[in-house]
Amino acid sequence: MKLEPIVVSLLDTDLYKFNMDQVIFHKHTDLCGQYYFKCRNENVVFTPEMVEEIKEQVDHLCTLRFKKEELDYLRSIRFIKNDYVEFLRLWHPIRDYVSVGLSEEGELSVVVDGPLFSAMQFEIYLLEIINEVYFRMKYDYEALRKSAEERLNAKIKAFNEGVYSFSFAEFGCRRRLSREWQDEVVRRFAYETQNCSGTSNVYLAMKYNLTPIGTYAHEFVQMYQGIDSIPLAYTNHYAMQDWYNEYLGDNGTALTDTLTTDLFLLDFNRSMVNNYTGVRHDSGDPFEWGEKIIAHYKKYGVDPRTKLLLFSDSLNFDKAQKLYNYFFGRAKISFGIGTFVSNDTDKTPLNIVIKLQYVNGRPVAKLSDASGKAMCRDDEYLEYLNRSVEFRLHRESLK
Repeated sequence: MKLEPIVVSLLDTDLYKFNMDQVIFHKHTDLCGQYYFKCRNENVVFTPEMVEEIKEQVDHLCTLRFKKEELDYLRSIRFIKNDYVEFLRLWHPIRDYVSVGLSEEGELSVVVDGPLFSAMQFEIYLLEIINEVYFRMKYDYEALRKSAEERLNAKIKAFNEGVYSFSFAEFGCRRRLSREWQDEVVRRFAYETQNCSGTSNVYLAMKYNLTPIGTYAHEFVQMYQGIDSIPLAYTNHYAMQDWYNEYLGDNGTALTDTLTTDLFLLDFNRSMVNNYTGVRHDSGDPFEWGEKIIAHYKKYGVDPRTKLLLFSDSLNFDKAQKLYNYFFGRAKISFGIGTFVSNDTDKTPLNIVIKLQYVNGRPVAKLSDASGKAMCRDDEYLEYLNRSVEFRLHRESLK
């Protein structure tokens, strides 16, 4: 079964990839990275036919170049700088950086290895390819799409009848059922409700004149673990400082949980509280996290109602509504919702990731606020990182 090309535009990715890449382009071109694929579902088997299709799709991806109108669109985003856009005019995905394999047990292996400014761009494209190949080749795609459409109709009806009253951004690239289904979902939410504030998908934002939404991901903080001169427990500080110097507060939602939110808050001082428009939640209890963040703002005399709490951890609309009701009037509230929007069918979606694991040959890791989300290929390093974080937290608590 041969499929049509899955990625047909290099804009078909999340905005934060360009945001992070621009900082790397300006400040850290000497970094090299290795990314590894992981499927968190149990008993998921990829077939040799799926793997061959994935390889062919990656081959096609690496023939793509940015078109003039795509570069012009990126240039129109106020915080994307012209020299970076000119770099993208020359850049393209390089096939040699990606290896794809299959174990005898049907476990898919994908590794991306190359200069970080180039390797990091593969993540979303590859996840889009892997997910769509899997669902098209394992199931009756038209039946899946029909069940997805029935659920989408119910969601839109619930928004229009006031069952749901919050606004959200569509964050569904990495685990979408297919390219054409994500397009349909974004189009319908944008045109048939008043509740879609934008999408992380840059191509669809351009196509439907929506706001492209995103700041940075865990990998941006993780990469500082690979820089020799930076102490491990201070990577949030250096990451936020570089980010602010690049964007001067114009692209300012900080991700809190790369090395736990408690550690993040040590570096989220008065200056950073003022420099950033808000923070994003991606692991742990969202209610406890929100209370902790609100208390932190108040500690510095900042009205939390002027700051954004962006929730993005495995959300569906019922969870989002409960969070909205709980925090309404206490802060600005928004949501980034992915799989539940772009791959909600009668089959269990894949929980797949491609995570940065090495920078300049050194292991890196994400700890998060939920232990099940930690991913590191070096247990000794992960233990050392945990000790570094715990030592700083203990030392700072004694002050």
